[in-house]
Amino acid sequence: MKIFKFEVDETFAKKHNELLRDSGRLRLSGLIMGLLLVLAGIATYMFIETEWRITVGLGLGLFGIMCAIVGVLAARKVGTAQELYNHYPLAPAVVVEVNERDMVLMALVNTNVDPNLPPRWAAALRTVTSIPGVTTRTVGTKVPVAAVSGQVNSNEREHWQQISPMPIAWGTPDQEVVNIARKSIPQEEWQILERARKRLTDVKATKFDLLVL
Repeated sequence: MKIFKFEVDETFAKKHNELLRDSGRLRLSGLIMGLLLVLAGIATYMFIETEWRITVGLGLGLFGIMCAIVGVLAARKVGTAQELYNHYPLAPAVVVEVNERDMVLMALVNTNVDPNLPPRWAAALRTVTSIPGVTTRTVGTKVPVAAVSGQVNSNEREHWQQISPMPIAWGTPDQEVVNIARKSIPQEEWQILERARKRLTDVKATKFDLLVL
């Protein structure tokens, strides 16, 4: 699997890239939680008459600051849209389920941490609300994506435990770029993915929506 590099429209990506939106929500949640804990610490110190008020108030305040920092750092770690597309490999994906307000993508991904090893194929799912260029939401629609790896298990560091498909169309309004990406994916990979579609229920049953084929 290879990296598909193209010029990302960052403004467009901020509007459409749902993975970036998720990281923004993470940052906001951390900041809100941090603020609430700091305020709770101040309220404890000022209004609760107890010999432990200084300790409890200080503890709440410090924990709140830590929550805010963790939220900001976690969101920053995701990086920009351009950095994401430049780092993660191109993969085939297809719409496998259409719901009233969203649709489910299944992508064929390589779970090997070392990209030089022979592929260890898996099917990965992600629910999305929209994909620019996909005007009619139809099961079977082919969608080129970047396979964004998330984490490894401490007991199995050779394989990714979570991988999220990120449509190329979230990064550019130019549908010709998306078409080029789609055609760049080997036909053999599309065929493997087509066979994997029959195992949608099995993939959904996994902890991280990732099933080794």
